Amino acid sequence: MASDTSNGKKWGRVLLLLGRVALGIVFIVAAYMKMKPQPAMVWSLASVETSLSMFAMGVDSYQILPPWAVSLVAHWLPPFELILGLWLLSGLALRASSVVAALMICGFFAAMISAYQRGLTISCGCFGPGEQIGPKRLIEEGLMLLPLALAVCIGAFLLAKPHATLGSASTPSA
Repeated sequence: MASDTSNGKKWGRVLLLLGRVALGIVFIVAAYMKMKPQPAMVWSLASVETSLSMFAMGVDSYQILPPWAVSLVAHWLPPFELILGLWLLSGLALRASSVVAALMICGFFAAMISAYQRGLTISCGCFGPGEQIGPKRLIEEGLMLLPLALAVCIGAFLLAKPHATLGSASTPSA
C-alpha cells in the first residue's frame, strides 16, 4: 500500500513536470511571437519596440484599458510572459509561479470572452497577430490552456514537499 502511494506521487511529479514545462513553453512562445521583429526587420531594440507598438494596437482593440494603460501593458506583458515562462521551467517557487500563470491565463480568457460577447471581431493577440477571437479560439483556450494552468497550480500545491512543522519529533542532536 505504501508503494502505491509512492508510485502515485512519482507519477504526479512526472505529470507536474510535464505540465509546467508545457505551460512555460506556452508563455515563452507567446512572448517571442509578440516581440519578434516584423517581416524584413532584423532583431534589434528598435525592431522589438516596433513589434511591441504593433501589439499595443491589439491590446487597445479589446477596448478594456484606458488609453494611458494600453502602451504600458503592451510593452511590459511580453517580457513578463518570457520571465514567467522561464520561471516555470526552472521550477523555483513553483507554487508562486503557477498561481501567477493561472491568474494570467484566467485574465486572458476573461478578456477574450468579454471581447467576444461584445461582438468585437478582433485578433486575440495571444501568439502575435492574426488569431481571430471566436468559438474555436475560446475552446482552445478554455479546454487546453486554462485546464493546464489550473492543473499545474493545483499539482504544485498538492505535491509540495512536506516541511517540518512545529511540534514534530525532529529535534537537533547535541
